[in-house]
Amino acid sequence: MIRLIQFLNEKNHFLEKFFSLNESEITRLQAGGFDQLETFYHQREDLLKIIKYIDNEIHRSHQLHKDVSGQYTEEQKAQIRDMLRTKEAYVKRILEQDLVILGLIDSAKSQIIQELQGVKKARKALGGYKITAA
Repeated sequence: MIRLIQFLNEKNHFLEKFFSLNESEITRLQAGGFDQLETFYHQREDLLKIIKYIDNEIHRSHQLHKDVSGQYTEEQKAQIRDMLRTKEAYVKRILEQDLVILGLIDSAKSQIIQELQGVKKARKALGGYKITAA
Protein backbone atom coordinates (compact mmCIF):
# COMPACT_ATOMS: atom_id res chain seq x y z
CA MET A 1 0.00 0.00 0.00
CA ILE A 2 2.70 2.45 0.96
CA ARG A 3 4.44 1.45 -2.27
CA LEU A 4 1.41 2.56 -4.29
CA ILE A 5 1.48 5.96 -2.59
CA GLN A 6 5.21 6.25 -3.26
CA PHE A 7 4.68 5.48 -6.95
CA LEU A 8 1.86 8.01 -7.23
CA ASN A 9 4.09 10.59 -5.58
CA GLU A 10 6.95 9.77 -7.98
CA LYS A 11 4.63 10.05 -10.96
CA ASN A 12 3.53 13.51 -9.86
CA HIS A 13 7.17 14.46 -9.39
CA PHE A 14 8.00 13.50 -12.98
CA LEU A 15 4.85 15.19 -14.29
CA GLU A 16 6.06 18.34 -12.54
CA LYS A 17 9.44 17.97 -14.28
CA PHE A 18 7.62 17.50 -17.60
CA PHE A 19 5.57 20.63 -16.93
CA SER A 20 8.70 22.64 -16.06
CA LEU A 21 10.48 21.41 -19.18
CA ASN A 22 7.53 22.56 -21.29
CA GLU A 23 7.49 25.96 -19.55
CA SER A 24 11.17 26.48 -20.33
CA GLU A 25 10.67 25.47 -23.95
CA ILE A 26 7.67 27.77 -24.37
CA THR A 27 9.79 30.68 -23.12
CA ARG A 28 12.59 29.73 -25.52
CA LEU A 29 10.21 29.35 -28.49
CA GLN A 30 8.50 32.67 -27.76
CA ALA A 31 11.95 34.27 -27.95
CA GLY A 32 12.50 32.64 -31.36
CA GLY A 33 14.86 29.92 -30.14
CA PHE A 34 13.95 26.91 -32.24
CA ASP A 35 17.44 25.43 -32.36
CA GLN A 36 16.93 23.16 -29.31
CA LEU A 37 13.72 21.43 -30.46
CA GLU A 38 15.38 18.06 -30.97
CA THR A 39 16.96 18.13 -27.51
CA PHE A 40 13.60 19.15 -26.04
CA TYR A 41 11.89 16.27 -27.86
CA HIS A 42 14.40 13.73 -26.52
CA GLN A 43 14.09 15.05 -22.97
CA ARG A 44 10.32 14.74 -23.18
CA GLU A 45 10.60 11.20 -24.52
CA ASP A 46 12.91 10.25 -21.64
CA LEU A 47 10.44 11.63 -19.10
CA LEU A 48 7.56 9.82 -20.81
CA LYS A 49 9.48 6.53 -20.57
CA ILE A 50 9.99 7.07 -16.85
CA ILE A 51 6.31 7.94 -16.37
CA LYS A 52 5.28 4.84 -18.33
CA TYR A 53 7.50 2.68 -16.12
CA ILE A 54 5.97 4.22 -13.00
CA ASP A 55 2.47 3.63 -14.43
CA ASN A 56 3.32 -0.05 -14.87
CA GLU A 57 4.57 -0.21 -11.28
CA ILE A 58 1.40 1.51 -10.05
CA HIS A 59 -0.72 -1.02 -11.92
CA ARG A 60 1.32 -3.91 -10.55
CA SER A 61 1.14 -2.55 -7.00
CA HIS A 62 -2.59 -1.98 -7.29
CA GLN A 63 -3.13 -5.53 -8.54
CA LEU A 64 -1.23 -6.92 -5.55
CA HIS A 65 -3.01 -4.78 -2.96
CA LYS A 66 -6.58 -4.32 -4.13
CA ASP A 67 -8.82 -2.88 -1.46
CA VAL A 68 -11.14 -5.86 -1.26
CA SER A 69 -10.67 -6.36 2.46
CA GLY A 70 -10.46 -2.74 3.57
CA GLN A 71 -6.64 -2.71 3.60
CA TYR A 72 -6.48 1.03 2.90
CA THR A 73 -7.11 3.36 5.79
CA GLU A 74 -9.25 6.44 5.24
CA GLU A 75 -6.10 8.55 5.50
CA GLN A 76 -4.41 6.50 2.77
CA LYS A 77 -7.48 6.75 0.56
CA ALA A 78 -7.49 10.52 1.05
CA GLN A 79 -3.79 10.66 0.14
CA ILE A 80 -4.43 8.65 -3.02
CA ARG A 81 -7.35 10.90 -4.01
CA ASP A 82 -5.20 14.00 -3.49
CA MET A 83 -2.37 12.57 -5.57
CA LEU A 84 -4.77 11.61 -8.35
CA ARG A 85 -6.23 15.13 -8.35
CA THR A 86 -2.71 16.55 -8.56
CA LYS A 87 -1.92 14.21 -11.44
CA GLU A 88 -5.06 15.27 -13.30
CA ALA A 89 -4.19 18.94 -12.82
CA TYR A 90 -0.68 18.41 -14.20
CA VAL A 91 -1.98 16.43 -17.17
CA LYS A 92 -4.50 19.16 -18.01
CA ARG A 93 -1.85 21.88 -17.77
CA ILE A 94 0.62 19.84 -19.83
CA LEU A 95 -1.98 19.38 -22.57
CA GLU A 96 -2.56 23.14 -22.59
CA GLN A 97 1.19 23.68 -22.85
CA ASP A 98 1.42 21.23 -25.73
CA LEU A 99 -1.16 23.24 -27.64
CA VAL A 100 0.86 26.41 -27.04
CA ILE A 101 4.07 24.69 -28.20
CA LEU A 102 2.40 23.33 -31.33
CA GLY A 103 0.97 26.78 -32.06
CA LEU A 104 4.39 28.43 -31.72
CA ILE A 105 6.00 25.85 -34.00
CA ASP A 106 3.18 26.18 -36.54
CA SER A 107 3.48 29.98 -36.55
CA ALA A 108 7.23 29.78 -37.11
CA LYS A 109 6.70 27.26 -39.90
CA SER A 110 4.16 29.53 -41.60
CA GLN A 111 6.52 32.48 -41.32
CA ILE A 112 9.36 30.48 -42.90
CA ILE A 113 7.08 29.41 -45.77
CA GLN A 114 6.08 33.05 -46.38
CA GLU A 115 9.73 34.12 -46.36
CA LEU A 116 10.65 31.38 -48.83
CA GLN A 117 7.80 32.40 -51.11
CA GLY A 118 9.03 36.01 -50.94
CA VAL A 119 12.56 34.92 -51.86
CA LYS A 120 11.20 32.87 -54.75
CA LYS A 121 9.25 35.87 -56.09
CA ALA A 122 12.30 38.13 -55.72
CA ARG A 123 14.50 35.66 -57.64
CA LYS A 124 11.92 35.40 -60.37
CA ALA A 125 11.73 39.19 -60.63
CA LEU A 126 15.52 39.50 -60.71
CA GLY A 127 15.69 36.78 -63.36
CA GLY A 128 13.72 39.02 -65.71
CA TYR A 129 16.43 41.68 -65.54
CA LYS A 130 19.37 39.51 -66.58
CA ILE A 131 21.68 41.22 -68.99
CA THR A 132 22.72 39.18 -71.98
CA ALA A 133 26.34 39.35 -73.07
CA ALA A 134 26.94 41.10 -76.39
